[in-house]
Amino acid sequence: MENSVKINDASFQYVETSRKEAEKIDSPKYSYWESVWRTFRQNKVAMFFLVVMVLILLMSFIQPMFSGYDPMDTSKINDLSARYVEPSAEHWFGTDADGQSLFDAVWAGSKTSLSIAFLATFITAVIGVTVGAFWGISQKVDVVMLEIYNIFANIPMLLIVMVLAYSLGSGFWNLLFAMCLTSWIFTAYFIRVQVMIMRDREYNLASRTLGTPTKKMIFKNILPYLTSVIVTDLSRALPLFISTETFLSFIGVGLSSDIVSLGKLIQKYSTNIASKPYLFWIPVAVLALISISLYIVGQALADATDPKNHV
Repeated sequence: MENSVKINDASFQYVETSRKEAEKIDSPKYSYWESVWRTFRQNKVAMFFLVVMVLILLMSFIQPMFSGYDPMDTSKINDLSARYVEPSAEHWFGTDADGQSLFDAVWAGSKTSLSIAFLATFITAVIGVTVGAFWGISQKVDVVMLEIYNIFANIPMLLIVMVLAYSLGSGFWNLLFAMCLTSWIFTAYFIRVQVMIMRDREYNLASRTLGTPTKKMIFKNILPYLTSVIVTDLSRALPLFISTETFLSFIGVGLSSDIVSLGKLIQKYSTNIASKPYLFWIPVAVLALISISLYIVGQALADATDPKNHV
């Protein structure tokens, strides 16, 4: 029996055991932000509007650097050949009563409107998310902040901004301050609700029992899981701030006369809606395109940042 089974030593190879290799998990490599981008680019509509948004941003922040547009310039007002020129290959968006290029005016105005919207959104997000996180996790802060929120929630935000804009006077930074002074509290309340949902989950209760500091719980255990929620709020805030600036500029509140914005262009050319409609509708179309692009890209990014949508 012993001679019936022959073992060929050349058929086997000795493999040394490695504790480090044994502890490795055999699973596909996962990168959160790579998964976000992969999920986002599957949305063809969002990708299209992302390209549109990038082109608008480039035109808004680069073109005015070379055009030298000045809304107070009236040097061509006596040149009849330069006034009210219809859109053409030479003047893509036409010219106005002062002989100024509407193409230059639109991108200069877009730069102002986008700058206010992005700055206001950034300031509101930083303050709102930070305050909302501590608001949602601390009962002492909750009691005080709820009273403050109830006061401002019963007053239309637009009315507060208008009163502040009138009180502070015209100017870019004054308008930005007026828009940010109270808007952050609504973001804070939104984050507070989300944090209250997260704070009572098992791993946070265990972490608190083990003595984890509140600050570490907020920034390590809670906020990373609210990325998609925060992005959703940002996608709502950006178009809202652009609309607010446009409305205030349309009624002549906020910005000084030497600063051009899309709202001021729409207000300025509203009298030409029948006689020279291109002066009114082109700024309106650019404004609508900006708002739609920001909203669609923001919503798609919010969905992409949710790990549940990753495959």
